Amino acid sequence: MESPHAVRTSRLTLRPVGPEHLADLVALKGDEAAFGLMLHGTRSPAQARQDLEQDIACWAVHGYGTWAVHLSATGAFLGIVALAERPDGRGVALRFALWPHTRGKGYAREAARAALEFGHQRAGLARIVAVAREDNLASRGVLEDLGLRRASEFPRDGHRMLVYESLRPPASPASRDGG
Repeated sequence: MESPHAVRTSRLTLRPVGPEHLADLVALKGDEAAFGLMLHGTRSPAQARQDLEQDIACWAVHGYGTWAVHLSATGAFLGIVALAERPDGRGVALRFALWPHTRGKGYAREAARAALEFGHQRAGLARIVAVAREDNLASRGVLEDLGLRRASEFPRDGHRMLVYESLRPPASPASRDGG
């Protein structure tokens, strides 16, 4: 039975991560090319297991979290997309990491758009942030294409980090009036 938090796009299926994703997550999070630019960098198998436990708990507590991204046609695991509270207090952040061989096909953009819409529409988040290194042009391109706006910046480990934000669109008059 599919989770109520699963999301389908034209090409992708996003499923909340669970124990069945552990092997894929260990491989993805241990790969420098796939996960090296993420907030905490690559992860050991033990750290990936701990992350998974926290991700499962996040879904239970908040109603949003990390999805495993699969190609619908084949079921192939492509990576992850997530909505997660940033440890630095900047807010709930959109995150994504896909296998390098999937780049250039629009999968990250498609998965990130679906997560952003889920966050605003289904989880009721008024503001979602995303952080990218200034020199990570691919991630910045995805964020800008999705309509996120630069909001601030901060230094981290000798790099300039750019903070983007997406604000939930105001409800239309018809939806405020009940129809």
